[in-house]
Amino acid sequence: MHRRRSVVVRMTAEGEKVSCVHLANDPVALSLEVAKAGPDPDVVIEACYGWYWLVDLLEAQGARVHLAHPSALGWEGRRVKNDEIDATDLADRLRMGRLPEAWIAPPAVRELRELVRYRAKLVALRSGLKAQVHAVMAKQGFLPTLDDMFGPGGQRALDEMPFDRVYAVRVESLRDLIEVYDNEVGKLEREIHAWLRDDKGYWAVQAINGVGKTMAAIFVAEIGDVSRFATPDKLCCWAGLTPRHRESDTKVSRGRITKMGSTLVRWAAVEAVARYRGGEPIRPSYERIAAKRGRKIARVAAARKLLTLVYYGLRDGEIRCLAEHAG
Repeated sequence: MHRRRSVVVRMTAEGEKVSCVHLANDPVALSLEVAKAGPDPDVVIEACYGWYWLVDLLEAQGARVHLAHPSALGWEGRRVKNDEIDATDLADRLRMGRLPEAWIAPPAVRELRELVRYRAKLVALRSGLKAQVHAVMAKQGFLPTLDDMFGPGGQRALDEMPFDRVYAVRVESLRDLIEVYDNEVGKLEREIHAWLRDDKGYWAVQAINGVGKTMAAIFVAEIGDVSRFATPDKLCCWAGLTPRHRESDTKVSRGRITKMGSTLVRWAAVEAVARYRGGEPIRPSYERIAAKRGRKIARVAAARKLLTLVYYGLRDGEIRCLAEHAG
C-alpha cells in the first residue's frame, strides 16, 4: 500500500499466485478486488504510512486483517525489490505462518494515541522555541537568572533585558509563539485527561513516584491492551528497554538496550525515574546498581522495574506492592 495506489496479490493456500493487480487507493475498487477472494479472506498489509483507513475498511467487510511489522521483514538485503515482489512475499509468509505481525490497535486507542503523540510533538516544538530564546540571550551576553526563564519570574527577567532592536524583535516573536503553544498543549492535556477520567489503569499507575497525569496517559495510550503481553518482561522488551542478545554455538553476547518499540514509552519510563528513582520499591536497587555500574545503567534498570509496576497497574487496576508499602 502506498499513498496513492496499492498492489494486491492473491494467493491460494498452496502458494499458487492467482492474480496481481495495481490499482488506485479507491475504497470501492479495493473492496471489489478483495471481495474476489471470497467471504472472510485473510489479508496482510504492511504497517506503512496511513494504514488506518484501509484496515478499518477491510475489517468492516469481514476480512481477517494481519498487520506486518516492517522492521522484522528483512527486505533490505534483497537484490531486486519492487511492489509485486513485496506483496507476494507478504502473502507467502502469511500462508506459511511466518509473518511478523504488529498489533492492530482498536480505533479508540488510535484516537487516544493521536492526542498523546500530538501533544508530545507540540512540546518538542515548544522546547525548540525556548532554546532559540536562550541562543539569542547568549549572543547578547545575557545569562539566565533562573532555571526556568519562561515562568512568571523568568518572563519579568526577559522583559528587563536590554536586547538590541533586531534581537528584541526575534525574542518577542518567540515568546508570542511559546504562548500559543502553551495554550494548545493545555487544551490537549484537558482533552486527554477527560478521555481517561474513568480508566482504572490510568489512575493506578499514578501511584508510582514520578508518574503524573501526562506520563500515565502516555503509558495507557501507547501500551493499549496490556493483556497482549504475557509477562512484564515482554512489555519491557517491546519498549526497547532490554539488552540485545546474540547467540551462536557457544558464543553469547549481550549488548546495549535495543531501543526498539515505542519511543514515547521508553522516554516516559526513563524520565519518570530521573528525579525520584521510582520511590521506595525501586530506589534501593537503583542505588546499588549505580554504585557498581554507574548512573546511566542504573537509570535504565530502574525504568524497567517501573515499567513492571506499570504493567500490573494497567492489568489489575492497582499496584498491590505499593498499597502494601503505603499501609
